[in-house]
Amino acid sequence: MLRSLTSSLTRTFILPSRTLNPSFARRTMASSVDFNKILYAPLAESDPEVQNIIDKETWRQLNGLELIASENLTSLSVMEANGSILTNKYSEGLPGARYYGGNEYIDELESLCRERALKAFNLDPAKWGVNVQPYSGSTANFAALTALIQPQDRLMGLGLPDGGHLTHGYYTAKKKMTASSIYFQSFPYAISPESNLIDYVGLAAQAKIFKPRLIICGASAYPRDWDYAELKKTAEKEGAWLLCDMAHTSGLIAAQELNSPFDYCDVVTTTTHKTLRGPRAGLIFFRKDLENAKDLEKRVNEAVFPACQGGPHNNTIAAVATALRQVADPSFKAYAKQVVANARTLASTLLEHGYKLQTGGTDNHLVLWDLRPLGLTGSKVEKVCDLMGITINKNAVSGDASAQVPGGIRLGTSALTSRNMTEADIKVVADFLHRTVQLSLLLQKEAGTKMLKDFVRVATTQQEGKQGFAQVKQLRDEVRAFASKWPLPGVDTANFKTPAGVEED
Repeated sequence: MLRSLTSSLTRTFILPSRTLNPSFARRTMASSVDFNKILYAPLAESDPEVQNIIDKETWRQLNGLELIASENLTSLSVMEANGSILTNKYSEGLPGARYYGGNEYIDELESLCRERALKAFNLDPAKWGVNVQPYSGSTANFAALTALIQPQDRLMGLGLPDGGHLTHGYYTAKKKMTASSIYFQSFPYAISPESNLIDYVGLAAQAKIFKPRLIICGASAYPRDWDYAELKKTAEKEGAWLLCDMAHTSGLIAAQELNSPFDYCDVVTTTTHKTLRGPRAGLIFFRKDLENAKDLEKRVNEAVFPACQGGPHNNTIAAVATALRQVADPSFKAYAKQVVANARTLASTLLEHGYKLQTGGTDNHLVLWDLRPLGLTGSKVEKVCDLMGITINKNAVSGDASAQVPGGIRLGTSALTSRNMTEADIKVVADFLHRTVQLSLLLQKEAGTKMLKDFVRVATTQQEGKQGFAQVKQLRDEVRAFASKWPLPGVDTANFKTPAGVEED
């Protein structure tokens, strides 16, 4: 029972499972030797400090609005699987070919997860395979690079300031930031300065000169769909692999709300915790029917293990399998459709207030808000939103001189949709954001400088003759009152009590 992972005092989670039931454990404790008694104690007893931190984080999620585009709220059953006894088992290798014994049920589990992954994206098992062992999207990406190209080979990915991801080859003038730029030569393609859409013509021209062995598509802050057919033309012309990292949009692709990369790409990677709404992990899909790469399955599997990681996390694979079963349910398609509808409502409401959005709207789950016309930075608005209980992230927008000093913020609707919010509710959230930005302008004026520390000072302490601090508190109270009305998966909200260490006034 996940009660052993959360508070038995506050009854935060209710996840029945005889395997981890504290009362069952207590009945068996009499036969345990003294040095193993701690193995049968629930978390609240064995480590109240960690329990309190979990309770405080539960309180934060319950009383706040989660708008980070890369986050979601997973289900009760996924959390139960992720906290299961499967964490005890070592299983290096693949089903039917393990380096350890006792894996008959782990083989069954991993095979089931692979079947469900292919089914979720309507893939033919004769043409596609999948590795479900990656610990995260970043490890999945590096394993995919390891399988496809050699060290110092060339790759192209969307530049980070234009919405790309760190693992797609990002580097600065002074430093190679990630393994994808340290071990490979990378060159970024870009979005058009006028439309903020992917510049496919420019990409093709760059590829003709740079001659990449691999082109990566997919992004972490791009609010529009992708033209995979156009990318495939360029990849074939230059003799390059085409890899899609659909981490942000995989749930929307599975629900057929966005174009599918599987019709054009050689390898597709994803995380499982964003729009797919599962645990934190990664997947690598690979073509099995390529005449020029009949060994691709072997290359991908060996790149995952032993090249890039050790034994799989079986508890997480169980949680991924559970999430993928949910993706096959018709209710998930309705959820994905609502995510997109909510994002479009958020975008249109902000546009009505006169704000500037990159690409002027969205096709998916996220909105990229350009704050530069207001004279604000993403860092300041993120800080004020944190004080309100609105969780967002600062983000680079097209034209930023540095990704370290971003001029925008990124917003996503996946988590709020998982709390049952629809368009009317998102308009309330958009109004909170509008008021927060206007308040940020007031705080910046009251600070007297553009330094973040002065901005934070006037936002968090009462200053004589200034109104900003009082307005922060008022808006925070409104946000909490609104947010706390909504359900939170895995939490008995009716009986949840405020944990020690949380200030509510």
